[in-house]
Amino acid sequence: MTTMIEIPAWLLILVLLFAAVTALDRVLMPSVRWYLRRRLERAVERLNQRLSYPIQPFKLARRRDTILRLRYDPEVAQAVLDFARERGIREDVAAQTAERYAREIVPSFSAFTYFAFAIRAARMISRTLYRVRVGAANAAALEDIGQDKTVIFVINHRSNMDYVLVTWLAAERSALAYAVGEWARVWPLQPLIKSLGGYFIRRRHNNPLYRKVLARYVQMATEAGVTQAVFPEGGLTRTGALREPKLGLLSYIIDGFRPGQSRDVVFVPVAINYDRVME
Repeated sequence: MTTMIEIPAWLLILVLLFAAVTALDRVLMPSVRWYLRRRLERAVERLNQRLSYPIQPFKLARRRDTILRLRYDPEVAQAVLDFARERGIREDVAAQTAERYAREIVPSFSAFTYFAFAIRAARMISRTLYRVRVGAANAAALEDIGQDKTVIFVINHRSNMDYVLVTWLAAERSALAYAVGEWARVWPLQPLIKSLGGYFIRRRHNNPLYRKVLARYVQMATEAGVTQAVFPEGGLTRTGALREPKLGLLSYIIDGFRPGQSRDVVFVPVAINYDRVME
């Protein structure tokens, strides 16, 4: 009982280090995360008081939770079964494919990054490159829409600066969610765009399972009241004239609408023009 046990100093340091890491992970870190999340929630509450269209809880949900919700959605589950039968693969393999698609699509929105960094950067870049003028803005009509509806801004696509301009100009009303093509899936653009609420879409090489996962994400966001920006041309116009529209995202929104059950959806047209474009 009183026998003395000697251990090397390096082993004692290693044991203490493991104990400290365990205490940090199990005790301190959850408390810190809870404290920071509470501060963020209060900051968002104050921010929502001045926004015309508040940031919805769906947008602030943990990314992992949204991915799981999307993965186990009944319509996605049926699409997984159909995909497995069509490809002759096991259902669990098809389910993993659906989850991978969900990980590609679901953003990791950060209100702090959006309003503390992105808005200021967008304003600085826009004013540095252009003399910005806003005309024919029907503020009264926008205010009359109400917060119980989902607002979709439908915008022409002249330049990649469109994303920057729209992010800044809409900052007094809401935080926008918008789709971005695969061209931006490079570091550091990809994590930045995801933190701003943007979601990436495959414009080519997709399949029915991918389209169902994407459709359900768009429909969930719309039903939750997330304010969105849609560029129906799907690409830049070289001449300034409107291109043939690609109605995929708009069709997902309309297909998910259930009269009397879903939120009303209001489409707001927005025109962007330039004296010159970067491209």
